[in-house]
Amino acid sequence: MIQICICQTIWRSCIYNYFMEINFNHNRIAELRACQNLSQRQLAKEVGTSQANVSRWEKGVNEPSIMECWRLAD
Repeated sequence: MIQICICQTIWRSCIYNYFMEINFNHNRIAELRACQNLSQRQLAKEVGTSQANVSRWEKGVNEPSIMECWRLAD
């Protein structure tokens, strides 16, 4: 149940930011990743991206694509 809530939170944040063009700087990816005891490398592998991309998302440098948001939500 907790994992579903976390996934829904990430998904809503991604969709809201994607369609509303809101700044992604204050996202919760790092916090939610840590709650699941995942490293950036492990999350990157799950999503199909690089550890560097996950780091950039968490810092607000880049935003995940809509497809990456879908994978984060899964």
